[in-house]
Amino acid sequence: MRPTKKSVLRPVYGAVLLTALFAGAVGCGGDEEFNVSEACGTKVDPELIRELLPEGDELEIDDSLSDPDQPRCQLSVDGELTLYLRGDIVEPYIRPLEISADGMRRLGNPSPADIGDGASIADHGAMAVQACTHKGEKRQYVLAVDGVDNPKDTAERRRVLERFTRSYLPVAMEAEGCRP
Repeated sequence: MRPTKKSVLRPVYGAVLLTALFAGAVGCGGDEEFNVSEACGTKVDPELIRELLPEGDELEIDDSLSDPDQPRCQLSVDGELTLYLRGDIVEPYIRPLEISADGMRRLGNPSPADIGDGASIADHGAMAVQACTHKGEKRQYVLAVDGVDNPKDTAERRRVLERFTRSYLPVAMEAEGCRP
């Protein structure tokens, strides 16, 4: 007996349907990675910021706290704050890393990093400072990143924080008109 076209294609259709159902179930399972290309009105490296965010169902970016020369934004996943970015343009005589030393210690084991004119990377945040000219006057741009708990491995989190801070500092400065 010769197989009919219908009996030959039935297993193929079944396999295609099963694959589609499986792919749909995986895609609808809830947790997902987020694609973020902008934060605080500034472009960010989507790959780097994605590493700092946990998987979840809903990402909210709130930049309502921003003022001129003071960009601020909070990124929350499933209603929980997971990343807080702050930028400040300050006078050149201010020493942000010294002033924030206690705060950096609260973020866990801060250590110096070779970013800008000085930086500190901690277990759950980072701070970097870069001299600049803003509106014709010498100033400093201060970038602070905190609230970070992802990746779960602390050493890896610190590496990602350092890469993110190194990448984001010049872009954030440029967006605020603070030229090195």
